[in-house]
Amino acid sequence: MPPTLASLVQHPALNLTVRAGEDRLRTPVRWVHASELADPVPYMEGGELLLITATTLDADDPEAMRRYVRRLVGAGVVGLGFAIGVNYEDVPEALVEAAREAGLPLLGVPRRTPFLAISKAVSAALAADQYRAVTAGFEAQRELTRAALAEGPAALLARLAAHVDGWAALYDASGAVVAAAPEWAARRAARLTGEVERLRERPAPASAVVGASGDALDEASGGAEDRVELQSLGTGRRVRGALAVGTGAALGTAERYAVHSAIALLTLTTERSRALQAAEQRLGSAVLRMLLSGRPDHARAVAGDLYGGLLDAPFRLLVAESAESVKPANPAKAVPDPESDHPLQLFAEELEAAAARAGEAVLAVPDGEERLMALAVDGGAVATACEGYARREAEEAGVVIGLSAPTGPIAAAGAYKQAEQALSVARRRGRALVEHEELAAGSILPLLADDAVRAFADGMLRALYEHDAKGRGDLVASLRAWLSRHGQWDAAAADLGVHRHTLRYRMRRVEEILGRSLDDPDVRMELWLALKTTASPEPPTE
Repeated sequence: MPPTLASLVQHPALNLTVRAGEDRLRTPVRWVHASELADPVPYMEGGELLLITATTLDADDPEAMRRYVRRLVGAGVVGLGFAIGVNYEDVPEALVEAAREAGLPLLGVPRRTPFLAISKAVSAALAADQYRAVTAGFEAQRELTRAALAEGPAALLARLAAHVDGWAALYDASGAVVAAAPEWAARRAARLTGEVERLRERPAPASAVVGASGDALDEASGGAEDRVELQSLGTGRRVRGALAVGTGAALGTAERYAVHSAIALLTLTTERSRALQAAEQRLGSAVLRMLLSGRPDHARAVAGDLYGGLLDAPFRLLVAESAESVKPANPAKAVPDPESDHPLQLFAEELEAAAARAGEAVLAVPDGEERLMALAVDGGAVATACEGYARREAEEAGVVIGLSAPTGPIAAAGAYKQAEQALSVARRRGRALVEHEELAAGSILPLLADDAVRAFADGMLRALYEHDAKGRGDLVASLRAWLSRHGQWDAAAADLGVHRHTLRYRMRRVEEILGRSLDDPDVRMELWLALKTTASPEPPTE
């Protein structure tokens, strides 16, 4: 504890007496200053015990003393010590009354107690308090280090919360709460995700203090408001995580040591995780190459415990590309900068964070600068994160994703083709995500919604539309009816309300105009798709 006015009054060698402000003696004293200036306020910082002999003051003038004391209180002076028996035989009543009115503690300093003795007592108490804080900080550092090494970040947070007499929470790179202590703090920490997001937008290292929000904490927390300090984690340009520490008041020196130790330990954990992540990516890349080359047994052996569980259950293969991809000159050397805000890098971090929160495996590896491949558990948190990303980025997606159907190690190469096909469709449709099941279960016609396909259809049918536009018959409608009835003359003629000989004549005219035989199944297929793909163009102008 820092020295207070009460501890100075109780000091046996000082013999100080209290003349006013008895109810404010527990106020901490930051320093002691002696001044005989009529207005010492410009030289005050706040928190001082001011010592005077009243050499230049008219201490018997009530109004002058009121003005003097009010200036001291306004400057943050915490107490006034008056030397008895120097210029005045006792503390003047005018000064006592002014101190009582303003609520300023007033201490009588006997003649045999030099001001220097009071300064030494405060200095010694401050040094002792600093020593206790440093000692407690080092002890906290040792305890936090043991907890981090033996039990991990969750245990570290529990020790930190106990040291600061508050709560602590750890956030991952996506801003999600990874762990919190005590347990009730998880919900409080979740309310700060917006503040963590803003912290992540600033260059690392970054910090912020969040004042009491007015939200009551859970009953387990006592319902009190708190002061929260947010600190970024990571040594690079980008924030890799965040630490939140909530307390009822500003942190003291010992608590500050403990928080700084926790930041260093969690940052080391983060950087170690990045090194492990790079090694895991290299291993994952090898596993993926083996799967795609048809060697599932070798892939399983290499995957081991790290990815083995992923290969034991149905998984999905996804291929993602930057929406504004520009193929690099040397794809073999082009790897996303882990410190950049590249859309693929952010997307990969989102998938990995979702997998970490759910406790499931994910194999995500970059494939050049503008491409990412991943294996994820079917129906798991990563697949859900992909869907959430697609909904969130529906209008301006930074990443386009193709997702295969559920598969296993033996069929991984086929799943890769499915993901590629889905990615191609996603690009053509301007969508963030397309799943292969959509292509297999739906109609083929939406897949033909392409300018090149429409141009082909228009070109194929234009001569028929021009013929009909000149009033020479209804060849397009007749062709549509005949194809829809699979070449059955009577049924198609009935649909059109014409004789079947009339329909036969029209179909011969179609063959003549197009120069193609309707007996050819490929021609019939192309004409049917052309009719389904395009609408009637405007009649040509003469």
